[in-house]
Amino acid sequence: MSGRGRFITLEGGEGTGKSTQARRLAQALRRRGLSVVETREPGGSPGAELLRAVLLEAPAECWDAMSEALILSAARRDHLATTIRPALARGDWVVCDRFADSTLAYQGFGHGVDPATLEQLYDLAVGPFGPDLTLVLDLDPQVGLERAKARGAETRFEHLDIGYHHRVHMGFIDIVAREPERCAMISAAGDEETVEGRILAAVEARMAEWSADADAVEGADGPVAD
Repeated sequence: MSGRGRFITLEGGEGTGKSTQARRLAQALRRRGLSVVETREPGGSPGAELLRAVLLEAPAECWDAMSEALILSAARRDHLATTIRPALARGDWVVCDRFADSTLAYQGFGHGVDPATLEQLYDLAVGPFGPDLTLVLDLDPQVGLERAKARGAETRFEHLDIGYHHRVHMGFIDIVAREPERCAMISAAGDEETVEGRILAAVEARMAEWSADADAVEGADGPVAD
């Protein structure tokens, strides 16, 4: 598939396997001959990685919800300027483990920051830009936390109460319901290969739509036969 690069994000709660599936998706896209940049949030650029450590490695009580949102917005701005926008300008595809939907789900639905405030922060940090496709990995929060605990290296968010994680889960469900043209809900239940198959099916369906749209535009702009 030729043409401009695409920006694909993977979202979901703790233990849903986003990072693993982001790597698998990037590998699958490369097998199709595409140039792919793998990245993550918070992080994805030198400056943003420093802010990631500030956010995730601090004690759970260190930052209030608004402070988290501000740190994430600053990291996102640097990430976009340094990594995402240059990659897309080159025609690369970008696969990102988390993006702004996580801020809405975690800081908004989870912690109660006003969505209008988060939208203002997004406009300041990002502007009129967003993913071409968002894959939301769906899993019962308790199962996800058990998976996360089993893998070790827990972050401050995994130490928060189960009620918080249920609110985050409902936040992702709400995001998909409000933006079905951008988002696809993917069950994260099952082994890695099973989940990868679901993701690839969703991505291939969307790629077919993009190709059809591109062909339609090319046909409309082409010469008119006599």
